[in-house]
Amino acid sequence: MSGHSKWASIKHKKGAADQKRGKVFSKFVREISVAARLGGGDPGSNPRLRAVVAKAKQFNMPSDNIEKAIKKGTGELPGVAYEEIAYEGYGPGGVALIVNCLSDNKNRTSSEIRNIFDKKKGRMAGAGSVAWNFAKKGFIAVEKSAVEEDQLLALALDAGAEDCSAEEKESYEIYTRPEAVEDVKKALDAQGIKYTVAEVALIPKSTVAVSGRDAQQLLDLVEELEDHDDVQNVFTNADLPDELVEAAARRERAGGA
Repeated sequence: MSGHSKWASIKHKKGAADQKRGKVFSKFVREISVAARLGGGDPGSNPRLRAVVAKAKQFNMPSDNIEKAIKKGTGELPGVAYEEIAYEGYGPGGVALIVNCLSDNKNRTSSEIRNIFDKKKGRMAGAGSVAWNFAKKGFIAVEKSAVEEDQLLALALDAGAEDCSAEEKESYEIYTRPEAVEDVKKALDAQGIKYTVAEVALIPKSTVAVSGRDAQQLLDLVEELEDHDDVQNVFTNADLPDELVEAAARRERAGGA
């Protein structure tokens, strides 16, 4: 499963860039509202809401905005009813993609997502075509400079982690059951160990190596998908060259400057 931190790093830096123009907050509003509608407005008893609120705070989303989004979800304030939709498809090099959306108009969203796939050298596929190759997991990335491997491994496993990998160049990767990610985060916080990413994600069971033109076209496809207002997350099983990932991360940092 290792390698997710490459994509997560780009997404995190993209979120920081989007924060500068407020775009990331509008996506959090949708996600918070849906989580509150489905599981109630109390983060203490709603793990999904608790996770997205914590992520929103990482991007400095104002507390007032968070509270309003929760109240829209619970019906205390008027709001739009969003539907959760997952699209599956393939990108350049035969890479699998899952695109998670929150939409108030499924027909419009389906048409626009299909258009992006077609325009960017990908193709949509039917439900279940690629989902079998992904597992829903908690994921936490910790920079290797922050802690020794043995200390992190013992701490994470004691807190409920399933696996801890040191294969990536700059980061340790911790994998948990979705419901255990908060426990591992709390254990790291208690020891003052900083993490760069903490989320529930779809992690590929196997990956496809892509390079050259295919890799660049794949990044272009993912970037355009993520820029769509209805798209919350894009997951892929691509294994990209480190230099290409680092170049993409630099572009996102420059975009947020």
